[in-house]
Amino acid sequence: MSVNSHIHNNGGLTGNLAAPSMLFRETAHSGTDPDELSEILSTPNSPIKVAAEGNMPIAYRCNFVSVGEEVTVADCTYEGTILIRREAPSDRMIVFLPLEGNASFDGMREQIYSVPARGTILEAGRAAGARLFGPRRHFGLFVDQAKIVSHLTHMFERTISGDIDFHPHIDLTTGPGLVLQQLVSSLHRGLSGNGPLQRSPLAANSLCDAAIYLLLEACPNRYSNELALPAPTPAPRHVKWAIDFMQEHIAEPISLNDIAMAAKISVRTLQQGFRQFRDTTPMAYLQELRMVAAHRDLLASDAKQGIADVALRWGFTHLGRFAAEYRKRFGQLPSQTLKR
Repeated sequence: MSVNSHIHNNGGLTGNLAAPSMLFRETAHSGTDPDELSEILSTPNSPIKVAAEGNMPIAYRCNFVSVGEEVTVADCTYEGTILIRREAPSDRMIVFLPLEGNASFDGMREQIYSVPARGTILEAGRAAGARLFGPRRHFGLFVDQAKIVSHLTHMFERTISGDIDFHPHIDLTTGPGLVLQQLVSSLHRGLSGNGPLQRSPLAANSLCDAAIYLLLEACPNRYSNELALPAPTPAPRHVKWAIDFMQEHIAEPISLNDIAMAAKISVRTLQQGFRQFRDTTPMAYLQELRMVAAHRDLLASDAKQGIADVALRWGFTHLGRFAAEYRKRFGQLPSQTLKR
């Protein structure tokens, strides 16, 4: 159900296949041991326990390719009836695109069934268990919830928090669902083995973004109605000047007056501009810029850099409030991001 992009399983094939700015990592596994499959599907923050129903034989063959640290595509085949229990919530959204065989997932309110020609979207933390009925084959798309929220934030140019509430099913026979399956299949085929996308990280990243935007714009979710509205009017010059000033002085203790002076307007006009064109306040916008910067630092950090150092660097002096706001924004605590 999930993929550990930090490879730690025997038999995995790993390699840095792209420029330093993007890491591609491929792992291939096959076997018959449920415990080994448990290890393969688990992540450090979300362990998984696999069992064979009735102790009957099972078999699996899985190939995972990670694109950076936030997206993974997979091609997996299973034999036998396999029971999967997630022992802690995942921080990834998972999209299953089945080619053969059935599966069921324990949703928050009801069972979610996965069958050929119908894809399944499971948001982070939404499924605690599953049952796979072999022979089963599916493509999988695994995306950090924080990356999806980040895409929405850029689309709306305001802070997004909470669940996106995707409808769990996608028709794969036509329209957006068919295109999504083709995108994920092309990504996996282009990256696995000696695929040509290994030598074109920009193309791989663009395909990942295309899949995420397709999900957001074409699959029913909490923001569908808003996404269907015409794009907002471009912000006036003084709002753009204010944003440029914030970005240039993001790590400095700037005030609302400082921002207004840089934008050559009054504080009141600045506040009205951000309410009208960014649906937020100037200081909330600055807070969002700093939170994203802190998240980026924690993702890139090693064990030598503490959470307090990162928080203070970006102007967060109260660690408890920082952790609470960080979790609201990215769906996990700073410590969980640091351990990845």
